[in-house]
Amino acid sequence: MKNASWGLIVCLCLLSARCALSQQIDFAFGLGTVTATSAANAGANFSPQSVGGGTFPAFSGDVLLHKNFGVSAEIAWRVGQNSYTFLANQPFRPLFYDFNGIWVPKLAPKVSAELMAGIGAESVRFYSGYLNCGYTGCTDYTSDNHFMGHFGGGVRLYVFGHLFVRPEAHFYLIHNNTEFSGPWAARYGASIGYTMGGGD
Repeated sequence: MKNASWGLIVCLCLLSARCALSQQIDFAFGLGTVTATSAANAGANFSPQSVGGGTFPAFSGDVLLHKNFGVSAEIAWRVGQNSYTFLANQPFRPLFYDFNGIWVPKLAPKVSAELMAGIGAESVRFYSGYLNCGYTGCTDYTSDNHFMGHFGGGVRLYVFGHLFVRPEAHFYLIHNNTEFSGPWAARYGASIGYTMGGGD
């Protein structure tokens, strides 16, 4: 999760540099949960283990580069470890990150929609209980990564000045997700965010 978080921060910083001419930047933090195919309904090419369940905090940010169009990035991860029953109850934690094109049309003076689509990855950390050391340091997990497509949307409700609340939903199409019971996952939740620039 550390490398993905740093990548997201660097990407957002580079995008922020483009905003010197009063472009709009939005940052948000939220909580939600993930649903997916249940273990009992696993397909023939998938393991009987769901990636869903648990609480997922998320950080997101976007830069509107031209009118209501721009780019965004986000990362969400499971707070607690889950138990992978197919591998003798091995602890694991899923993480989702994505980069998107975004459209933010105004619906009313204090209400905007958010529609986005892009690509990213599902990164699953399988915890071993012992340290693995490499060039960048030591970890107690191994990662299994899968490319994914992402579609998402939400509604920004500006409750005080530039502060907004955003109910949201995200849909992930995960390539070769054979460790789990199906090729998709959905994340639902709400975020609190802040808008800088862009005018009122």
